[in-house]
Amino acid sequence: MSNITFLFPGQGAQHVGMGKTLSQNYPAARRLYDQANDLLGYDLASICFEGPAEKLNTTVVSQPAIFVSSLAALEMLKADRPHVVESCKFSAGLSLGEYTALTFAGALSFEDGLRVVQVRGEAMQAAADAVSSGMVSALLLNRDQVQEVLDTSSSRGGIWIANYLCPGNTVLSGEKAACDHAADAIIQAGGKPVVLAVAGAFHTPLMESACDRLREALSRAAIGTPQIPVISNVDGQAHSNPDDIRQNLVRQMTQPVLWEDSMRWLLSQAAGPFFEIGPGKVLKGLLKRIDRKVDCESINDSPWDCSSPSWWFFSGFWTDLESPRTTTFGCPRISEKLFWKRCLPKFRIFAGLLQFTRPRKAVISRIHDLS
Repeated sequence: MSNITFLFPGQGAQHVGMGKTLSQNYPAARRLYDQANDLLGYDLASICFEGPAEKLNTTVVSQPAIFVSSLAALEMLKADRPHVVESCKFSAGLSLGEYTALTFAGALSFEDGLRVVQVRGEAMQAAADAVSSGMVSALLLNRDQVQEVLDTSSSRGGIWIANYLCPGNTVLSGEKAACDHAADAIIQAGGKPVVLAVAGAFHTPLMESACDRLREALSRAAIGTPQIPVISNVDGQAHSNPDDIRQNLVRQMTQPVLWEDSMRWLLSQAAGPFFEIGPGKVLKGLLKRIDRKVDCESINDSPWDCSSPSWWFFSGFWTDLESPRTTTFGCPRISEKLFWKRCLPKFRIFAGLLQFTRPRKAVISRIHDLS
């Protein structure tokens, strides 16, 4: 089974309907939602399954929702392929997903993990409401170019790097005026800015006011030694000491997420195959941009739609981002026509392979219609 590695998604992966099929088909998954409803004091399952999207997308709700839905997807894997779960050697999670990874690794109980995540979401929402702020992805720029964008934008307000996601995808976070200036600076540097639809400047010093509440919640939670290495977002390393884990989770609130560094460390340890466990396919796409040869499978009940979500975008089918547009996680929705136009060279090759098959004329006709 090699060095199987589990990855858990963070905020932004949520979508209405997530977990519904899992809950219907896997009793263990349904029990997680029932437990969550009791612990949180509201019907989380109904919001996940039926929406509305506006409520699901709030920081206060989306964080517990993704935490529970990811663990529900894990229950499906346990039932269908228990040998994969038993053979897992490493785990990591993006931002919020680190809590899910620690829960899977046995460092946190489901109940404690959910309570901490609930407090985290509430504290982050309160900190975001205190100042006008936001996040913007800098696409197609290297780290030196991103630093130049920061240098030119810092005069407009506080702005910092929040996420190192993968080559050519770095997220900036800070005060709104500085983020607006950064979007223009990214274009001038030859990159593509994507304004993210999030509540505030996560993973920056602007979240400092949320740290005390999170620290208190973590002090009440029983945290043990993980049964497998869990990679920390703040330094890209595994930690086994419970006190270090607590400190790193608090540091994560105000420091950048080193996701690319974490994945490269795992790859240096011969990690793989990878399993992205939870809603969406964002982490699989990010990993493929770090190493296209790596094997990664998404485990969830999310619909597969190549015309708009993150799969095509993060897998390398870059879209037209000349003007900033609002997205959930740097994943712009594009029209079918734009999708075909940007991917035309790849589909011409595909059409050539179909030259002796029945659908050839339809495929060729469609390509030329959009040329």
